[in-house]
Amino acid sequence: MDMPVPDARILAGKARIVARLRDVLPADAVIEDETETRAYECDALSAYRCLPLAVVLPRTTAEVAAALRVCHEEGVPVVPRGAGTSLAGGSMPSRDAVVMGLARMNAVLETDFGSRFIRVQTGRTNLSVTGAIEGEGWFYAPDPSSQLACAIGGNIAMNSGGAHCLKYGVTTNNLLGVTLVQMDGTVVTLGGPWMDAGGLDLLGVVCGSEGQLGVVTEATLRILPKPEGARPVLMGFDANEVAGACVADIIRAGILPVAIEFMDRPCLVACEAFAKAGYPDCEALLIVEVEGSPAEIDEQLAAIKAIALRHNPVELREAADEDQAKRIWLGRKSAFGAMGQINDYMCLDGTIPVSSLPFVLRRIGEISREFGLDVANVFHAGDGNMHPLILYNANTPGDLEKCEAMGAAILKLCVEVGGCLTGEHGVGIEKRDLMEVQYAPGDLEAQMQVKDVFDPRWLLNPAKVFPLAVSAGRRAG
Repeated sequence: MDMPVPDARILAGKARIVARLRDVLPADAVIEDETETRAYECDALSAYRCLPLAVVLPRTTAEVAAALRVCHEEGVPVVPRGAGTSLAGGSMPSRDAVVMGLARMNAVLETDFGSRFIRVQTGRTNLSVTGAIEGEGWFYAPDPSSQLACAIGGNIAMNSGGAHCLKYGVTTNNLLGVTLVQMDGTVVTLGGPWMDAGGLDLLGVVCGSEGQLGVVTEATLRILPKPEGARPVLMGFDANEVAGACVADIIRAGILPVAIEFMDRPCLVACEAFAKAGYPDCEALLIVEVEGSPAEIDEQLAAIKAIALRHNPVELREAADEDQAKRIWLGRKSAFGAMGQINDYMCLDGTIPVSSLPFVLRRIGEISREFGLDVANVFHAGDGNMHPLILYNANTPGDLEKCEAMGAAILKLCVEVGGCLTGEHGVGIEKRDLMEVQYAPGDLEAQMQVKDVFDPRWLLNPAKVFPLAVSAGRRAG
């Protein structure tokens, strides 16, 4: 994966730049030793790596602003990093960049149950937000599979979703406000603890901007009362396309489960070995969860089962108790890790219309045979957010390149059927050269003009999102 040639001037000035950063940050907040910075050379897209110039680990918004001012004055690129769980290379550094890690910024700053919000520093992990309020009967809805590790800052950067986004929406639907530090150290507040802010929707611009516009240090998040109850049902089918058709029929019927998740046989085998969830022996599995009062749950599940029966499921079974329900979700949320124990893979992230699921699943199978690489499918079926895992051998010459080409073919397919390149993982470096597949030149120009306003020197998160050839002039400016 190509990266811009590092700025020799910055590399030569490393000692001075590090000294200036140490002048404005605590002694333990700056890392320059190559052995220590190696932990930051990649994110979860670990096929690509690059050591950064240095790493800074601030604890406050003021420290973030101070470090950014130094980098701005020195012309040093900055790569914001939450927990490093990005699957699109969103926090991969360049050789002349400073990585700004937010992991130490993990405090809960304010909780207001009356106004239904929590304000946190953005290095706090997703799951720990709910952990801070669940004792009072509340939760934070977006739940990416990596929620145990991923940071709120990264969730905002990529507009992350999760299994339960079908009902509750993705990050942008649950984000009320942010504190944003611009590249020159200016601190701005967007939105706040209210339903909607007046004026331009700059909060909507920042959410999903992949660290291109500023560093988000604090976030005000919408919180919700826990539902009275929830129950998942397992639906096993003898083909991926049949499971996809069942999903389309559920959505077409106007039923809104809290989640509809899809796993095919390769993924099922790996997840069952890990979680012992009692998944059925089938080619494709749907996990459909509904919530509400016992009567509401029974009514919704009856309607969903009636639809499923029209597709001749090989098994149709509700969770027997709360423990089994937890195991069902443990298996699903462990899918990426479970697959990683048995094979190298690249995880894609494309979104399609739900009605296209049967066709796209069939075409993915055909593309898999064309390239000679297997695919394991696991994804949020309710909103068409697909996550095909392309299996390859990292030690076989040419396999990575073949995997990249196959991934591009699948993502182009998503766009062709009316979908888009990403649902929640972002563009990063993985999909930047495919942006011209989805966007016309004028569309890309409009997006880059927004970055020009927030980051005129293009120092934030370099070589991401936009094709290098398209953005080269701006990066040099």
